[in-house]
Amino acid sequence: MADFDHIVVGSGINGLVCAAMLAGKGKRVAVLERSDRPGGCMRTDEITAPGFHHDVMAATFVLFLTSPAHEELGADLARHGLEFCHTAHPTAVLRPDGSALVLTTDRAANVAAFNARAAGDGDRHAKDVGAIEADAPFLFALLGGKLWSWTTARLLLRQSWQRGARGLAAWFGDALTPARAWLEASYASPDVQALWAPWVLHTGLTTEAAYGGQMGKVIAFALEAAGAPVIKGGAGQAAAAFARLIEERGGVVRTGVDVDRILIENGRASGVMTAGDEKITADSVICSVAPQQLYERLLAGGATPERESLRTFRHGRGNFQLHYALDGPVRWKSEGLDDVALIHFADGIDSVSKSSNEAERGMLPETPTICVGQPHRFDPGRCPDGKAVLWIQIPDAPRVVKGDAAGNIPTSGSWDEATREAFADRIEAIVAEHITGFRESVVARRAFSPADLEELNVNLVGGDPYGGSCAVDQFFIWRPFAGSVNHGTGIKNLYHIGASTHPGPGLGGGSGYLVAKELGA
Repeated sequence: MADFDHIVVGSGINGLVCAAMLAGKGKRVAVLERSDRPGGCMRTDEITAPGFHHDVMAATFVLFLTSPAHEELGADLARHGLEFCHTAHPTAVLRPDGSALVLTTDRAANVAAFNARAAGDGDRHAKDVGAIEADAPFLFALLGGKLWSWTTARLLLRQSWQRGARGLAAWFGDALTPARAWLEASYASPDVQALWAPWVLHTGLTTEAAYGGQMGKVIAFALEAAGAPVIKGGAGQAAAAFARLIEERGGVVRTGVDVDRILIENGRASGVMTAGDEKITADSVICSVAPQQLYERLLAGGATPERESLRTFRHGRGNFQLHYALDGPVRWKSEGLDDVALIHFADGIDSVSKSSNEAERGMLPETPTICVGQPHRFDPGRCPDGKAVLWIQIPDAPRVVKGDAAGNIPTSGSWDEATREAFADRIEAIVAEHITGFRESVVARRAFSPADLEELNVNLVGGDPYGGSCAVDQFFIWRPFAGSVNHGTGIKNLYHIGASTHPGPGLGGGSGYLVAKELGA
């Protein structure tokens, strides 16, 4: 008899969802994590100064809150300490001239605010998010369901019957519209365009990429409907709640265990061998890892179609993180930003396009698109009374540094310490323009380059947090490879989950949920 029914390699959100669901059905489950703690990108540490708690990577949980995984596990996770902290102002854009536009969780208020910027913009917003709401059963089945299945085939046939073949083709054609085309055709206000343009970067796309318009509308709908919640105490508390739930259900969560290879017997996965030469057997192995980790390391051996596909598999842009401990409140020069969860610094479609294009060419962006979070505003325990923390993300950093778009930062071809800190200085200078007394209030800062993030988590290849490019040719039924079928690997009882697989990146836990369901959860 095998040691376990299922081994889950990697404890990111997908691995934890999968393990919790399987353990809930009485399955003997072991989660093996090479780091010193479970959670993957859900990690909270005092990285700047004592008493200041920072989400080192993942921060907001709207995708999990609205997911089927949360619907199934949420009540039990709450018993183990998972608590969401909310604000009625999920996002805003702050432009270089100091003008700002804030989104609320009140659609009527958003319609009024957008119409005040340009006649008809608010009405168009209502139409856009309303269309996502109306299409939700179909759209979210495609975004999160098992694609190679009779369920999806029947769904498409039903849609074809309801819309007509040409109508369904038109729907898919509209869905492939880039964000630039959507925003320029729909909104006259530069402020409204600037509000939504940066969000496309958080889907692993750019303003010119196909499908960006549809993803922008989905994000607009989700933020308005559910906000941008953070976890009380930090993202690491979500991982801790999952671990407690898995263990309560009889599962095992082991950290500091580096899986060296997957054991194959008679063409099927039969367990793993750790770097410490410990053999652990199981009826199935579920790997929440990047494709290179699975096919080049854990399955090191002969040529397979998947290994051949790695030659053309593309990773996306890197991520840059910058964290501040502040000796006082954040004093925004622009009104209305005090209680906003995530604020983008961007001037509009062109500025976002420029920064992402520079990053994709290996250049440090001259004016990076900046995302600022202030979680202490709705989770005060993140820092001492009267103090503040800032979570800053640059979603368009180069994975490999080839130069500086501004020509001011000397580069050595890698993310060395000097390059990292000089780029952090550039970001700080932009942020300081919009916060009164910012530099004087800084207690400490900590920057993480794409290389630093990969060192923290080997699955963030080149600091790519999205598990690979999310361009259409590497998404849906083509994720991670053109020949992929759901979460199979070509080896019986070996499954591949995580950001590199359908339904892609984010904190929704979708791939873990789908595989757990396939295995009887």
